[in-house]
Amino acid sequence: MRARYPDADGFVDRNGTKIAYEVFGEGDRTLLILPTWSIVHSRYWKLQVPYFARYARVITFDPRGNGRSDRPEGPEAYAPAEFAADAIAVLDTVGVARASVLSLSVAARAAITLAAGHPDRVEALAFLGPFVKLEEPDEARSRGWEQDFEGFLEAFFTINFPEPHSSKVFEDAMTWAHETTPQVLTDSRIGGTIGFDPAHARELCAQIRCPVLVIEGSDDMVTPPPMARALAEATRGRLVLLEGTGHSPHTREPVKTNLLLRDFFGLRPLSVEPRRWNRRPKRAIFVSSPIGLGHAQRDVAIADELRARHQDLEIDWLAQAPVTQVLEARGERIHPGSRFLASEVDHIDSESGEHDLHVFQTWRNMDEIMLANFMVFHDIVESEHYDLWIGDEAWELDHFLHENPELKRAPFVWLTDFVGWLPMPDGGEREARLTADYNAEMIEHIDRYPRLRDRSIFVGRPEDVVPDAFGAGLPSIRAWTEQHYDFSGYVTGFDPAAFADRAALRAELGYAPDEKICLVTVGGSGVGAHLLRRVIASYAEAKRSVAALRMIVVAGPRIDPTSLEAPDGVELRAFVPGLYRHLAACDLAVVQGGLTTCMELTANRRPFLSFPLRHHFEQNFHVPHRLTRYRAGPALDFDASPPELIAHAIAVEIDRTPDYLPVETDGAARAAAMIAEFL
Repeated sequence: MRARYPDADGFVDRNGTKIAYEVFGEGDRTLLILPTWSIVHSRYWKLQVPYFARYARVITFDPRGNGRSDRPEGPEAYAPAEFAADAIAVLDTVGVARASVLSLSVAARAAITLAAGHPDRVEALAFLGPFVKLEEPDEARSRGWEQDFEGFLEAFFTINFPEPHSSKVFEDAMTWAHETTPQVLTDSRIGGTIGFDPAHARELCAQIRCPVLVIEGSDDMVTPPPMARALAEATRGRLVLLEGTGHSPHTREPVKTNLLLRDFFGLRPLSVEPRRWNRRPKRAIFVSSPIGLGHAQRDVAIADELRARHQDLEIDWLAQAPVTQVLEARGERIHPGSRFLASEVDHIDSESGEHDLHVFQTWRNMDEIMLANFMVFHDIVESEHYDLWIGDEAWELDHFLHENPELKRAPFVWLTDFVGWLPMPDGGEREARLTADYNAEMIEHIDRYPRLRDRSIFVGRPEDVVPDAFGAGLPSIRAWTEQHYDFSGYVTGFDPAAFADRAALRAELGYAPDEKICLVTVGGSGVGAHLLRRVIASYAEAKRSVAALRMIVVAGPRIDPTSLEAPDGVELRAFVPGLYRHLAACDLAVVQGGLTTCMELTANRRPFLSFPLRHHFEQNFHVPHRLTRYRAGPALDFDASPPELIAHAIAVEIDRTPDYLPVETDGAARAAAMIAEFL
């Protein structure tokens, strides 16, 4: 799923060639992002568009030869002047008289042509890794793609992304490159030199009057730094060299690149709140992951404990639905910037199948959402002062802070209830290699900046950490976690002792003493609809075995209860605040394999059936490991569980007396005590 979808899109027809464009955002300022070589299309800018569209109108268009644009024949169709004319046509179509312009690589030629030929249309001009030869001519000799297209693409993008841990951007580029053809690359490579010899290029550069910024990677093997330096000098522009970066800084250093471009283009005013050191209450910003409502439950419990220790503490929450529903019900203060967050749960729903969610691949495909949401966080803490940053599995915050440690302005506390990406068996060698690479990157982050996290808290005990290795040649997950984390014990957000009188609780919730309550719930995303339907289908058979059965199905905040067809006797409910109280009162729960719900049931000593999602490595490895320690379960295989089997399991388990180990009740207080040291 995209982090930001266009507000408008369409086509411009120039001499029979259709050019596809998209418009994002609105405002007095406009940023026009030119397409680069026809080997990729405008999605190459996915890490920039959502950020800049919050402060300006952003226009992108696919290059002739790729994406939704046409693929004209002949080198003449791909001359720099044609791309510049496409840009003017797009600006005219959307009604923009003047724009700032951003280009990458060979698109620098179109940008130079545009700025020199239409100075009234260009406010400012930024180049990334510009491929412009101002001395020797560009003879376009390399045409390796004509003999071996796939081999050429792999070699080309390997050179483009020399930085470690570049597998995702490499895969994206390979995918987009397959939307063009070897003939288009030949035509565009030859066409890119038409009318753009070094002498003419220098002449055009001398005509540019707008401000110019050139951003170059020190490790760029496509356009070496001297080429960028020469262009900066010829346009009287500023050169910024990013150390250790390759040809595409906007993909591998997106935060640095976005901030450099933001400041250069002046796309938003910097309004920094003055720090008031006298009589100012302590302030914390709490980033709570929307992946599972359990994060909200434990986070508000920790927040309550923090406020008990610092009564003047103000907590702002950076959060999105469905977590915001829990926070709003509690009267918590949600930062207004939360409205800019790209939905992670929408993305999860878009990636899920029938009781199937490949969490690792879903996370990899969420890269643009993660970057967009980090930029929201960054802009907030840049303009407002906070004494403490807290992130509960706020992966974007942790990752991009380690990538950009100079942006840290306050103590940072990180919480998680699992450590280590684990491959699913059917992912084979490729998934094992990719998960190990992601783990290695995280380990390198911590080794390089051991004090960026002022405290890392594992929500659990050391023995709750899986005994696996991070990957071939990498350390044991448990040993590494014990070295780098403190342990709070589990955080339920409630004390099971409060429900010791289950009869009173059941009466309060409307459950009769002689009823057998089976509560079916699947959490905060929409992926559980298939399980709900499967369990509903088991009701009639289960009712024959358990005459007093009352089945209550909680669809949660993401599933419309009216989309579920339920027979008489099955009650459908939407989002239920305080669901943990109903779980404490039930006779049996049927749930997914998520940690929070399973641990709430374990803490309340309630029998339950869990159905881990296929390909959900956390529910298939991390959660079962912990539940086994507490003697909780059992877990069932969704594929091997028709309604008849589920009905039988309900009948067997509903009267079982669990023998679980007790779950600690002081986890929130312990976590808060560790966090409070930084206030």
